[in-house]
Amino acid sequence: MSRRSGILEFAVLGLLREAPMHGYELRKRLNTSLGIFRAFSYGTLYPCLKTLVASGWLIEEPGSAPEDALAASLAGRRAKIVYRLTAEGKEHFEELLSHTGPDTWEDEHFAARFAFFGQTEREVRMRVLEGRRSRLEERLEKMRASLARTRERLDDYTLELQRHGMESVEREVRWLNELIESERAGRDQRSGPATGSAQQDHTSGETGGLPRHRDSTRPDPSEDTAN
Repeated sequence: MSRRSGILEFAVLGLLREAPMHGYELRKRLNTSLGIFRAFSYGTLYPCLKTLVASGWLIEEPGSAPEDALAASLAGRRAKIVYRLTAEGKEHFEELLSHTGPDTWEDEHFAARFAFFGQTEREVRMRVLEGRRSRLEERLEKMRASLARTRERLDDYTLELQRHGMESVEREVRWLNELIESERAGRDQRSGPATGSAQQDHTSGETGGLPRHRDSTRPDPSEDTAN
């Protein structure tokens, strides 16, 4: 299985964990919620869905509206198929959510993982964020070294492009630093004694670690960072 198909399967399972959907709804959500899938077709989605069904992680059901099924039958069309996550599929997705290996730090996979941080354990979120920051810091160091070696041989436009790429990486590192600090602050706050009224019951996937005030220039995690 290719890396991109693995990311797509992860995203499909995550969206179906929220609610059953048919193919059109899934494609729309993938396009609007996960920008890394802006340019993909039904020809990519449906083989993925068939694979997930064959693996026992999804089941196919007829559309829930009887009038829709009747209209499709009268028109000679097949009724829409709704895809539902199975118990095995939910368990598999939770296993994927707990994964924090190096592939979760890469551009596309990180964007997909970040989109489901609300369903992810706090400690897992921290490891993914710290891993992503480490990966970008390594990339930034290589970019700086490369620019120092080749600066004299580059024309003004190529040099400006190199600088733009470095600034994009630096901006994402700053954004990650904010997220990591906020996650730590949220964890420390919840680990302290309760004061005043009773503390709220926070779930493991709660998103309260996000900064309250975000910089409008923060990078979109769905956008690939410059290589």
